Amino acid sequence: MMMTNCDTRIEEFMEAVESEKIRASREVKALVSHVRSCFKNEDIYTDSEQLTKYIGIAKYFPFEKLFPWQIFVVGLHDCTYWRVSKTPRWPDLFCMLGRGAGKDGTIAWESACLVSPYNGIRAYDVDICANNEDQALRPVKDVVEALETPEHTKKLKKFYYWTSEKVVGTETKSTILGRTNNPSGKDGMRSGMVVFNEIHQYQDYKNIEVFTTGLGKKPHPRRSYYTTQGDIREGPLDDMLGTATDILFDDLPDNGMLPFICRLDNKEEVYDEKNWEKANPSLPYLPTLMGEMRKEYNDWLAHPERLTAFMTKRMNIPSGSADIKVCSYEKIKLTNREIPDLSGWTCTCGIDFSKITDLVSVNLHFRDENIRYDINHSWLCSQSKDIPRIKAPLEEWRRRGLLTMVDDVEIHPEIITDYIQAAMMKYCIKGIAIDDFRYALLAAALREIGFDAKVYKNLKLVRPSDIMRVATVIDSCFANDNFIWGDNPVLRWGTNNTKMIPYGRKPGKKDDADIGNYVYGKIEAKSRKTDPFMALVASMTIEDMIPYAQTAAVPDIGVMTY
Repeated sequence: MMMTNCDTRIEEFMEAVESEKIRASREVKALVSHVRSCFKNEDIYTDSEQLTKYIGIAKYFPFEKLFPWQIFVVGLHDCTYWRVSKTPRWPDLFCMLGRGAGKDGTIAWESACLVSPYNGIRAYDVDICANNEDQALRPVKDVVEALETPEHTKKLKKFYYWTSEKVVGTETKSTILGRTNNPSGKDGMRSGMVVFNEIHQYQDYKNIEVFTTGLGKKPHPRRSYYTTQGDIREGPLDDMLGTATDILFDDLPDNGMLPFICRLDNKEEVYDEKNWEKANPSLPYLPTLMGEMRKEYNDWLAHPERLTAFMTKRMNIPSGSADIKVCSYEKIKLTNREIPDLSGWTCTCGIDFSKITDLVSVNLHFRDENIRYDINHSWLCSQSKDIPRIKAPLEEWRRRGLLTMVDDVEIHPEIITDYIQAAMMKYCIKGIAIDDFRYALLAAALREIGFDAKVYKNLKLVRPSDIMRVATVIDSCFANDNFIWGDNPVLRWGTNNTKMIPYGRKPGKKDDADIGNYVYGKIEAKSRKTDPFMALVASMTIEDMIPYAQTAAVPDIGVMTY
């Protein structure tokens, strides 16, 4: 059923992704689902007349035709509005594309649209920012080359005037200008839109902040972030990817961000060239580029250690990336099934944290034959230095009772043991498991409620070898949909940030072999956490303390009178 408030040209792309006529990354599939939900549930609309005018401008560029993804992205970013306020629904675009997809051409076309009369906002300057002059000026030069095409120049002079370094819309006096990544002298900027080209090169936010401080002086302020993957980790690119993951898979409100992320879903997909369009949605329309990529692919197969750019830039998979997610997010979502009343059941308890000044998680783990039920709760210290980096709906989680904010200098051990002691009134907790190196901080408080490794022998100090043994069980539970966690986005969030790390390699040896054992680590170190999942892992290391089968409710056999 077509959506009346969404332009059919946008929806055609969405339907092609949904029907798999277009092979798309898991992120693009999730974005299509998110966008469809927004059009269904929000009072928004696409200005189809404006989109038609913008598409018309493209004919002056050396494009044979616009690609479907370009119409989808620009239609949502530049032509979709809230019906009441008439402001952009998605003013911030994060667009990751494989090299060769037409990033600079898209920036050039979008910029020409926004300084044209069809945008209609006076002095709506478009500032294209990059680390070096070539990247900043390339889209500007693309616009100039289009304007100087002999058959179009006479007509276009009515709407634009230009030099080799800038383009001005004559009616709105809006300027397209390339700017290098030098913060000095940028305080006077009055941008309508700021475009960041190749943000993978940014190591911090200093220049981004300088370039965006001028936004808001003009109506409809917008940001566009265009990039391929890069080699700098823990910078703005990784932060944006983390935020996008939270929006697309963890129900974080998008706050006006449109994350269009094109990449392979995993490294193994590279061996089937039909998957390459996941990273480069323009590829099916560019046979010359396809031939070049086939050559690069064969060279990469022969020398992957020397030709890392093929995976990093063409496929948007970071070079050397060995991340193996615990499981797909689709499997994680299947844990969202109702937990029955487990009163009186036997369970184990797992505790995990990095610092008690940060996040602490506790997991109560139950088993009934192959089905595992988990009740998970976390505490977050209000003075944690990571809070500004966490892109998650913390207040909503707090309101739902899944996360407790602790307004203190630390999460005191008694807060944790009070929770466990309250749980003991409802469930039979047979044992507690905690990381060997974390035990000292909680030892006295746990002993107070009856758990001790030496005296009571009901507390296990978890070591990597214990995690290796239980990792295969956890893998099986995900594969067979045996985990039931209720609707717990905190636990899903922590699980989705966890990767499996090969353990037991022999560094420096010729075989340097992976012997098949795994422990767990963080995919993104600072803005996301794994503690909720690692508390579950700890609780499963002592799963053998739980009876194999338990009964959720005693069957009603009626009343017998003697």
